[in-house]
Amino acid sequence: MWKKTKEIVNKLTPAQMIVIYYFLAVTISTIMLRIPLALNPGVKLEWIDALFVAVSAVSVTGLSTVDVSQTFSVPGIFILMFVLQFGGIGIMTLGTFLWLIFGKKIGFKERRLIMADQNQATFSGLVDLLIQLLKIILLIEIIGGLVLSFYFLRYFPDWKEASLHGIFASVSATTNGGFDITGASLIPYADDYFVQFVNIILIILGAIGFPVLIELKRFLFERPADYKFRFSLFTKLTSMTFAFLIIGGTILIYLLEREYFFSDKSWHASFFYSLFQSVSTRSGGLSTMNVSDFTEPTLLLLSGLMFIGASPSSVGGGIRTTTFALNLLFLYHFAQGNKSIKIFKREIHEEDIKKSLVVSMMAIIICFSSILILIITERFTLIEIIFEVCSAFGTTGMSMGITSDLTTFGKFVIMVLMFIGRVGIISFLFMIGGKEKKISYHYPKERIIIG
Repeated sequence: MWKKTKEIVNKLTPAQMIVIYYFLAVTISTIMLRIPLALNPGVKLEWIDALFVAVSAVSVTGLSTVDVSQTFSVPGIFILMFVLQFGGIGIMTLGTFLWLIFGKKIGFKERRLIMADQNQATFSGLVDLLIQLLKIILLIEIIGGLVLSFYFLRYFPDWKEASLHGIFASVSATTNGGFDITGASLIPYADDYFVQFVNIILIILGAIGFPVLIELKRFLFERPADYKFRFSLFTKLTSMTFAFLIIGGTILIYLLEREYFFSDKSWHASFFYSLFQSVSTRSGGLSTMNVSDFTEPTLLLLSGLMFIGASPSSVGGGIRTTTFALNLLFLYHFAQGNKSIKIFKREIHEEDIKKSLVVSMMAIIICFSSILILIITERFTLIEIIFEVCSAFGTTGMSMGITSDLTTFGKFVIMVLMFIGRVGIISFLFMIGGKEKKISYHYPKERIIIG
């Protein structure tokens, strides 16, 4: 029996193994969240709701069918924090850390799994990458937790409660988890720009991409004084796209709501409302207002921003920022009649262009199909369903308040979207298709009329 099981496991691709690991993580998390110690006295958590919260936490989305602050006890909140950490940093990162602690050798098979989990293209430096990644994320969370804990003493009666809120807020923001224990996201801090600013920094650091953070650390602390440091094309492209989406989103939200939601707000309140919601669509999921108060054009804009999501090799989901950037570059260069795409004195690999188009098309098909299904099965408006679907796929966690009222079937649809958004379209396709096949022959080529 064991031998047969081992043979089956050996035939699985790294992408399929990663998906199985995430399924196991969801299963264990579901059980842990339902133990009596994790729940407030008198609270009963149904299996479907526990499963939904577990999927949302492992995929660091933040959508929830229950009120976290009313449902879970202090031990339950710490369990939720651990699951967020597990989902945000990645299964293979924590797994590698445990392997190193127990002296296990990181072999070829383990490195293939790390490559699949972290969306890396080469074997070189994988273990070092994960160790640095873990150190950086934990350092960010510790600093953020300390700052917010001390600051929250002005909001809470004692240091225990302030620390609990500060630590949870730091973990939730850094992992882009989107969960809160206030019962109202960050709406209680809508006028506190310091709390918003700290959360904005934490969300950005979590969503911009781990390779970017590692390169930034090397640039600031490890490069010799006389060495001319060169950032990689990935860091340049993803940072530029990330900044473009945040700034562009902030401006568009302000312009669309200037005569509506912001009509009676001061300029600085309007600015922070626009900025925070724009940053949060990168996969943060926290909000300083009820997003249902926005007009439909703004909600559609937020849906588009959530669909794009965060950067690759980060805590976020969606099609990812580099996919969006490569699509735009491809359209521009194709319109110019260029055969290749060049940026920052580098030429983009043709395989990466194909992948970006595949990811975009598959994401559109998945989200469109989900919207169509939910329109049939649920009793909500079209914009509410579009918003919920894009939020789930982008692992963002924003909602117009319909999550808890979804049917059981609707909850499963959203769970599948959150899962796909977390593991990524490429891993999802490889999970279905299996191993990459080498072609030993070709047929004669023939042109097709396009457009």
